[in-house]
Amino acid sequence: MTTIDFYLNDKWKNTLKNIANSGLIPENVLPYFESKLVSLDDNEATVVVPSFINYTIMSQNQAMIENYLEEVIGKHLKVRVIQQDDLNSLSSMKKEFIQSDFLSRRIDPNQNFTNFVVGRSNAQAHLAAMTCASNLAIVYNPLFIYGNSGLGKTHLLNAIGNQVQNLYPEKRIGFTSGIEFVEGVHKASVENRYDEFKATFQDLDLLLVDDVQFIANKPKTHELFFTIFNELVNNKKQICITSDRTPSEIKGLEDRIISRFNQGLNVNIEAPEYETSINILKMKIANSSIPNQVSVDDEVLNYLATNFSQDVRSLEGAVNRLLFYSINFPIDDERDHISLKLAIEAFKDQIKEGKNELAISTVRKAVCDYYNLTKQQITSANRTKNISNARQIAMYLCRKLLDSTYDDIGREFGGRDHSTVMSSCENVERKIKTDPLYLKAINEIESKIK
Repeated sequence: MTTIDFYLNDKWKNTLKNIANSGLIPENVLPYFESKLVSLDDNEATVVVPSFINYTIMSQNQAMIENYLEEVIGKHLKVRVIQQDDLNSLSSMKKEFIQSDFLSRRIDPNQNFTNFVVGRSNAQAHLAAMTCASNLAIVYNPLFIYGNSGLGKTHLLNAIGNQVQNLYPEKRIGFTSGIEFVEGVHKASVENRYDEFKATFQDLDLLLVDDVQFIANKPKTHELFFTIFNELVNNKKQICITSDRTPSEIKGLEDRIISRFNQGLNVNIEAPEYETSINILKMKIANSSIPNQVSVDDEVLNYLATNFSQDVRSLEGAVNRLLFYSINFPIDDERDHISLKLAIEAFKDQIKEGKNELAISTVRKAVCDYYNLTKQQITSANRTKNISNARQIAMYLCRKLLDSTYDDIGREFGGRDHSTVMSSCENVERKIKTDPLYLKAINEIESKIK
């Protein structure tokens, strides 16, 4: 069973369980609710039933089913009930794009724009992706999304694919990764199937390429990728690409390919800021298997957002760890909620007692939130006035509140040396004496930290 099948089965099992427990359906009728949830998109859930009597009874109770499904997945969808025979007929009649073994990755139906949490760190990429999905090859071609691993780039590619499938069901979509493309080129070379390999891509309306950086330093792969890219763009077909760095930073990539990547729109995704981290945690918890009557204290969300916001995967992993611990090692007097005490216990082996690192991270995040910056900005080499000013204040507060060494502070702010940190602290101290507004800002940040 795939992850998608498991997800659909779990959600539908819980929906049917809630219907059975509601008492609205007589016990002798419940067996006719035998069914299977086979697909979910932003607007509709498709449910397959074995016979006409199942179809009749469930169709008569469609509104009730939709309400209970909404309780489980968190949003209202229209439920479409069809018989298995009808599904088979539709499948055989439907004209589908037959993908070769060179292009076999499928779009994840569970990654869409609806469940993508938007914040300052990813708003540009989210807007660009939505625009591309609604206006194929009209704007931003190619769309190039870059950022560190685990920040949601693949989610956006899947969301584009799902949106295009909903808006333009006749469009043909290909989804591959840099590694899969390289493997495809190698296989085509060994089997002398270059023409078939290129033909796999020529009829696409949308090509999604994840982690394109892996095609670097491979001349034959470059040649085929360049040819396919040009043919699609020249034929007004959309290309959307992700990478862990900008096109110019991908070493071993031919200049002509870098030039093509730069001709569209390049947007980045950064680590989620505090508020976005909180919203991601809330969504992950809402979509988890935690019982509805069990609440999670706000202090716990703050604790997780402070310590695991380097990327979305870390936040998701933290939620999984927290829920696992709360179910298997609960505190006796706190079974109806998850407290900070339990969270600290759950992560005691992951968040070390060496408080300097944690406290520096806390101070840094407080300054970032105050000035609407991200961790990447404040630790970068960027010297624009607002970022440089915030960086100096953060280093000063780390020195003042934590008595951290200059070396420790520099290490947490992009690997700066101790003389740079010392100079920054001295600069802040001078400004405090002459600028009341500057002092007021520092006091407000310090108050939030405490």
